[in-house]
Amino acid sequence: MQTQQCTIQNPVNFTGIGIHSGCTANVTCLPAPPNHGIKFQRTDIAGGPTIEARVENVVKTDLSTTLEYNQASVAIVEHLLSAISGLAIDNLLIQIDAPEVPILDGSAAPFVQGLQQAGIAAQDVEKNYFVVKEPITYTHPSTGTTISAFSSDSYQLSVMLEFENTCLHHQHAHLDSLADYSESIAPNRTFALLSQICAMHDRGLIRGGTLDNGLVIVDQQLSPEEITSICQRFNIEEAQLRLSTGVLNGTKMHFPNEPARHKVLDMIGDLTLLGRPIKGKIIARKPGHAANVAFVKKLREVMLQQEAASVPIYNPQLAPVLDINQITNMLPHRYPFQLVDKIIQLDDRTVTGIKNVTINEPFFQGHFPSNPIMPGVLQIEALVQTGGVLVLSKVPDPEKYATYFLAIEQCRFRKKVIPGDTLIMHCELLTDIKRGIVKMKGKGFVGDKLVCETIMTAQIVKERE
Repeated sequence: MQTQQCTIQNPVNFTGIGIHSGCTANVTCLPAPPNHGIKFQRTDIAGGPTIEARVENVVKTDLSTTLEYNQASVAIVEHLLSAISGLAIDNLLIQIDAPEVPILDGSAAPFVQGLQQAGIAAQDVEKNYFVVKEPITYTHPSTGTTISAFSSDSYQLSVMLEFENTCLHHQHAHLDSLADYSESIAPNRTFALLSQICAMHDRGLIRGGTLDNGLVIVDQQLSPEEITSICQRFNIEEAQLRLSTGVLNGTKMHFPNEPARHKVLDMIGDLTLLGRPIKGKIIARKPGHAANVAFVKKLREVMLQQEAASVPIYNPQLAPVLDINQITNMLPHRYPFQLVDKIIQLDDRTVTGIKNVTINEPFFQGHFPSNPIMPGVLQIEALVQTGGVLVLSKVPDPEKYATYFLAIEQCRFRKKVIPGDTLIMHCELLTDIKRGIVKMKGKGFVGDKLVCETIMTAQIVKERE
């Protein structure tokens, strides 16, 4: 299993029709730095607003998954996200000039091929896996949908479908390893039942649907009037329409269980919205986008609980995310009040920094010289500066800003910090930044021992143009 974060080496473009809107969309996937994550950018909207591929931004799950943030949205994200996760890519900026990702052939294969041609580039930062440690289950009582996650050293998925009164009946599909994704999962196309497509069209959906971008499963006999209606809606000549049992117009399936395999494809895309790669085995019965998203929300709750109880891992042999020179350029603090030596982890909501405590610290000259202890107020200041890096990383020109802390609450000191200790400082956002104000939780560790913790409220202020 890949241990380093990955992006692509070169930009790659995709152009096609949106299956629901029928509008042409142009997509450009761009390389992104470590800990950037997957973000969409609407280039057709003034200011180019970005939308993180996170479950918190899901606003719609009607036959697909739609993300929205700050009134900018993008729909049908699951196939592209599936390809990204299937190739173990962590960091991309996806520029799109329309509200819907193109459907292409209805599968993830064109996206996989394009991303592979762009080249997968390993980055010098470790992946931050969500590790399933105990069984996690979501159940929807009215639909019978059940999705469970179990402990596993790798990422595995298994899907069971149950179709009543159709030619599909029960189907099963699984993915044992991401190494098999490109061949066994990516080529499988989206599908709809013949009995449903007119109702979907009446709701303003599948305006861009054709027999070239999905499978239509023949599940009922149609009257002549219904046949005429379908042909008119989808611009098909009646003489060309073949309604034999199976797939409309005799389209050959790539696999006998192609619909079930496509559900695996969709699940991988929706699970990407957790924001982290997964180590665990997922088993789903009758999944769909709404259930997938509800399950991801449950996974995220568990993930946040694990983070609250977890100790950051510090490997001094790995290159820092930000070294002392980069930190100095970002923060205004200077000797003897610069208390962060390096940043070892940084993403959209968390940051981890290191302070190497030595006897040469000037405060040891006066603070219990015969029994040197790092003052608690300076431990909190080190956390404050680490949190400042997180907050300032969200603005394009951080050197023009200063971070002022408005409140420090629930401060606790658990253990002495003395010369020779390595203080590991971890901060995470408790709220989004609104009007420049944000709240963070900060914890300090020495080894696996919690030494201090606090909740901080800060404000970003632009000091110069």
